[in-house]
Amino acid sequence: MTHKLFRYFELPSYPKGAIKRAKYLRNNMTKTEIIVWQYIRKEQLVARFRRQVPIGKYIVDFFCLNIGLIVEIDGGQHYEKEISKKDEERSDELQKHGLKVIRFNNHEVFTNIEGVMESIGQKVDELKEKYGID
Repeated sequence: MTHKLFRYFELPSYPKGAIKRAKYLRNNMTKTEIIVWQYIRKEQLVARFRRQVPIGKYIVDFFCLNIGLIVEIDGGQHYEKEISKKDEERSDELQKHGLKVIRFNNHEVFTNIEGVMESIGQKVDELKEKYGID
């Protein structure tokens, strides 16, 4: 097993103003982000997530640094072709840095939060095993 320890300072630097924007987003989370946060905060998945984290030119919804996992919650506008294409480019860019991105939409969160949490938990377990993290 390879033990990969992600370090925040090794990730792409973020532009000026990103911290202020991330703080604004943390204080103004969507209903679905609040629901997911209630489930993943305080290491309930045996992994520490942070919310609204700047990575490069993006601010990701939820990020678990030690396993490099990003969880994104997409609203209805993400079904539009142009935004969907940008989401794909965003995920590709983040994955170039060794990060894993998983996405869920608002409908999934509202109608199947247990399934969403199970998927996140499985990905956490998979990445912890991959990197040899207890």
